[in-house]
Amino acid sequence: TGKTLLARAVAGEAGVPFYSISGSDFVEMFVGVGAARVRDLFEQAKASAPAIVFVDEIDAVGRHRGAGLGGGHDEREQTLNQLLVEMDGFDQRSTVILMAATNRPDILDPALLRPGRFDRQIVVDRPDLEGRKAILRVHAKGKPLDPDADLDILARRTPGFTGADLANVINEAALLAARRSKKSITMKEVEEAIDRVMAGPERKSRVMSEEERRLIAYHEGGHAMVAHVLPNTDEVHKITVIPRGRALGYTLTLPEQDKFMMTREELRDELAMLMGGRVAEEIVAGDISTGAGNDIERATKIARQMVTEHGMSDSIGPRTLGQKQGEVFLGRDWASTPDYSDAVAYEIDNEVSRLLDEAHDVALEILDEHRQKLDELAALLLEKETLDREEVESFFKAVTKRAPRAPEVRSAGLAVSRTEMFPQPEGPGPLRR
Repeated sequence: TGKTLLARAVAGEAGVPFYSISGSDFVEMFVGVGAARVRDLFEQAKASAPAIVFVDEIDAVGRHRGAGLGGGHDEREQTLNQLLVEMDGFDQRSTVILMAATNRPDILDPALLRPGRFDRQIVVDRPDLEGRKAILRVHAKGKPLDPDADLDILARRTPGFTGADLANVINEAALLAARRSKKSITMKEVEEAIDRVMAGPERKSRVMSEEERRLIAYHEGGHAMVAHVLPNTDEVHKITVIPRGRALGYTLTLPEQDKFMMTREELRDELAMLMGGRVAEEIVAGDISTGAGNDIERATKIARQMVTEHGMSDSIGPRTLGQKQGEVFLGRDWASTPDYSDAVAYEIDNEVSRLLDEAHDVALEILDEHRQKLDELAALLLEKETLDREEVESFFKAVTKRAPRAPEVRSAGLAVSRTEMFPQPEGPGPLRR
């Protein structure tokens, strides 16, 4: 997400000596080497103060002490102890600043995060819309972009992408343009580059039978039809039956804007959309295939989170169920017992099954109602293989979208209808495989 890049920028702006080292560089097979390297690093920094010391991937050396089951001495802990001593040993007038980066702040030793040490924590999250526009402008400098390759449109097409993802998109688009002997990068190359980054390269060489291609077309058509009809889902941007990566086909949905929350109605519609592919197979073939395995896995995870983490079950109520279990090798508990009874566990399973069954029934109702359009969509996919945003919108003009359900908010014993919607979390557009 740019943590190391941010540290480099700090060094460039500060104009002072910058000492960079990886956390794994402190860990050696010889006893005492790690602690000695810590001492040497800080001695050099103090000698050339003012200076900045940057430790990348500090979780390699700063993990929670006491990890593991054995009682032996851990060389990594000795290195961490020396690092803590050096941080406490800074002269109050010292002009040495210590910075560190990690992707796993949850496994760091608490002593590292206490006041006086790493007491200022900066979350480097995925960029928002404006951030993506700025990053794209940086990576597009010096590259021959065609006037139709609008960076603002590209930024809206890439919610949840990191800076590295966006750089990869521009580079992939440039490579595609070069292979096609084009003098500039057009929107076609950019669109294909996004697909390559999200789902992998096309695998047109994969040979499939006509029956398999037909089943895949109906599967993806089922996802797209349910996504279009339901009111609380993201817009369908692309449908394809060309294999990419490990997927035999996919339906791409993307939010119109950055979102950070999801309502219960949005999650229920998401479940129905995930079930759309399996239901389409049931309707057309009278059987089901392994192609819906990933959809079912994701739907089950969402349904269980709705019940156990988000308190979205009316029968169980607003409760968080189940303790987070840490790994013993991260210094966490070896095991933990559920914080609920067997009766509640039975109720959780029933609620998860109920949510999935409801989603299945909603998808079945929609696809039964629009069976003719589903057949037309599958035939169009078999003919063209890929439908882009404009073609999808043109096809679904004749399909009516359902009106949003107004959720009820109970306050002081009264049921109040509320139609406003909270935004949902930002993330890359889901692929319905």
